[in-house]
Amino acid sequence: MIGETSPITAEKKPPPVAAEVAASVPAVPRDPAPAPAAPSTASPERHTPPMTAALVPTGAPRPPIVFRPTAFAGAAARVSDDARRDAAAEPERIGPFTKAQWAGAVVVGGLGLLFGAAMVVLAVRWLLSLTFMQEFLVAYPGEYELPAGAPVGFPAWLGWQHFFNTFLIVLIIRSGLRVRNEKRPTAFWSPRGNKKRKISLALWFHQALDILWVVNGVVFVVLLFITGQWLRIVPTSWAVFPNALSAVLQYISLDWPTDNGWVNYNSVQQLAYFATVFVAAPLAIVTGVRMSGIWPKNATALNRAYPVEWARRVHFPVMLYFVLFIFVHVVLVFATGALRNLNHMYAASDEVNWTGFWIFAASMLVLAAGWVAARPLVIAPIAGLFGTVKGR
Repeated sequence: MIGETSPITAEKKPPPVAAEVAASVPAVPRDPAPAPAAPSTASPERHTPPMTAALVPTGAPRPPIVFRPTAFAGAAARVSDDARRDAAAEPERIGPFTKAQWAGAVVVGGLGLLFGAAMVVLAVRWLLSLTFMQEFLVAYPGEYELPAGAPVGFPAWLGWQHFFNTFLIVLIIRSGLRVRNEKRPTAFWSPRGNKKRKISLALWFHQALDILWVVNGVVFVVLLFITGQWLRIVPTSWAVFPNALSAVLQYISLDWPTDNGWVNYNSVQQLAYFATVFVAAPLAIVTGVRMSGIWPKNATALNRAYPVEWARRVHFPVMLYFVLFIFVHVVLVFATGALRNLNHMYAASDEVNWTGFWIFAASMLVLAAGWVAARPLVIAPIAGLFGTVKGR
């Protein structure tokens, strides 16, 4: 009955907050059969029992809502984790190989090259021991006589030209490699008369060295023909070719031809010097001019006849030729009598003493200083004398 309190209810009193809530709710007559529950308006994902929210005191911390995970790491994630762990455990690679693999490849490759070179030397020595090759060496010892009136020895100007050429060509190779590998230049140069034209500072330095090298080369060639020194490096007989073959075979057999550069070069040297001065150098100049700002950009017919792609394909191999020539030249200078050869090139003397060596050592110090100084901090003030230098 309404208003009566059962013994159980009297014994279990609700908490104060619950009592206040119960007191604020109007009394509802109690029916013998419970009324059907009203449909819940709460979302289907979260079912809250009736009056639960009202039973929580105001300001009390609510329990965190726990979301059930609906996505799980699959096989691909596990594979990527394994790959990352394997990559972290794998040693660092330089290109396709690790450092240890590179070291092994260098050792194995070096031994293979050494073995192959030894086999070639033995094969050539056996070939030269045959009767018909002995007769060939007698007929073509490796050099032929120069025309009458050919000069003997080297004048002093030739030594200076040799130094200037070496200094410039080494810096040209260095700057050219920098231009080729430079992706984002840090400084640019513009001529004073044309602010719109802009090239990288490295390219300006490369082209400035090219101009100096061309000027030095023109002076060298003019002096060659004035003094008659051209007879030493320009072939004057078809005998140069069989003599060159003979000299090559003698070099390979390690029984080298007699070296007497003060009087006459052997045929291999003559062909090499001729190719360097009169073939490789002009090719470097012509292809370099095509790729430079000197070349007219609006000459449609000329550009079609001489595409810049051709110049690029030739210019880099020519640079590699100069590198190879310098390497072989230096090796042979030191292997065929260093003191005498250095006196020929630097002291204009055929004596065997240390004069040429010390001049050579001083020139190498100058070359090293130029190599170190060829950087933007030093180049920028020099380039500023001929135009405007700006950073990126």
